[in-house]
Amino acid sequence: MTDPANTEKGPIGGRWWQLIVGIICMSMIANLQYGWTLFVNPIADKHHWTKPAIQVAFTLFVLIETWLVPVEGWLVDKYGPKIVVLGASFLVAASWVIDANADTLSMLYLGAAVGGIGAGAIYGTCVGNALKWFPDRRGLAAGLTAMGFGAGSAFTVKPIIEMIKSSGYESTLINYGIGQGVVVFVLAWFLRAPAAEFMASYKSAAGATSTSRREYAPGEMLKTPVFWVMYLMFTLMATGGLLATAQLAPIAKDFGITDIPTSILGLTLPALTFALSLDRVLNGVARPFFGWISDNIGRENTMFIAFLLEGAGILALNEFGRNPVAFVLLSALVFFAWGEIYSLFPVTCADTYGRKFATANAGFLYTAKGTAALLVPLSSIIAASGGGWHAVFLTAGSMNFVAAAMALAVLKPMRKRMRGVDDTGAAPVAA
Repeated sequence: MTDPANTEKGPIGGRWWQLIVGIICMSMIANLQYGWTLFVNPIADKHHWTKPAIQVAFTLFVLIETWLVPVEGWLVDKYGPKIVVLGASFLVAASWVIDANADTLSMLYLGAAVGGIGAGAIYGTCVGNALKWFPDRRGLAAGLTAMGFGAGSAFTVKPIIEMIKSSGYESTLINYGIGQGVVVFVLAWFLRAPAAEFMASYKSAAGATSTSRREYAPGEMLKTPVFWVMYLMFTLMATGGLLATAQLAPIAKDFGITDIPTSILGLTLPALTFALSLDRVLNGVARPFFGWISDNIGRENTMFIAFLLEGAGILALNEFGRNPVAFVLLSALVFFAWGEIYSLFPVTCADTYGRKFATANAGFLYTAKGTAALLVPLSSIIAASGGGWHAVFLTAGSMNFVAAAMALAVLKPMRKRMRGVDDTGAAPVAA
């Protein structure tokens, strides 16, 4: 099939270059979330702040990064991706520079807030741009883009640790913060949204599309029951996964296997270290893998398989996790089946509500991650209530099974009926 991006005048490098730029930009902001843990101990050692107080900065980052995405997505849909990412590049650089110079907790929290705004703008822009440029391969494109964020920090963990030891955490924050911001600033100049003629070219080249013929603005989308069904499913999956995965270190400690040498395929590492390393890789790989699967067998069918797999993995981890090898392999399975929510839900949203407002609409759905983050402390409450980790695993697994059932029994028929109305009885929203 002819690539529809080649049937019209487009940006240099075509839509695949747009995808690559988005993936690199996402990898440049990954450390703001996944690399933060490397700085907690050095900051505590210097300022003698408690670790819970320092980690408030991380919570602020996640909440702001998540909850402002709808606003940032609206700016992208209105003014284009280049302007938004250019502005965000300065915030990404400033965030870690502020953290490096923070001599009060308030200043540290300010750095986290600035970073959250910048990271959210880049995340929402790059995912939204992938959805718009790849109406025929949305699952794969959004998955590859999300993988940049999920696994983008893997190559910098060791260099950051070494620089902290040799130059101090302050110098490391400044150098990496500015470096990451500069890369995003340069790449932002290449970002383009597809022209209005692009979808027509796509339809001409590909025949039909699974995308709704109606373009829903965010306000219209929020009035539809389908959105809230997806929002509930996203929250269930994010919460269920985090209940099991966010407490992996305490679970390993209570299981008594944290430092037990574990050998798999000739590689030997302490059980927890092995699990965390493998989990990060599979969490990233899952996003394009399940996205690609969904392009071929359908969104809801893929959701059912992935959600069911994660629920089963969580219950198996509870049953067999005291064995070090089983702990490593089953936690990897849980992470693998969990990471796909960051590709499946955005593409399903774009399929349902159209391309024009895809960035803002996906941003509203993405706030479910913030809602889930607020619910994660439930795991500590559940574990302390008498049921222990068994109750946590049972709760998390149940959330996944409910979401899996909803995918086929609720979401699939609702989306089918909604598309039938849009394709036959509803006029498209005026451009």
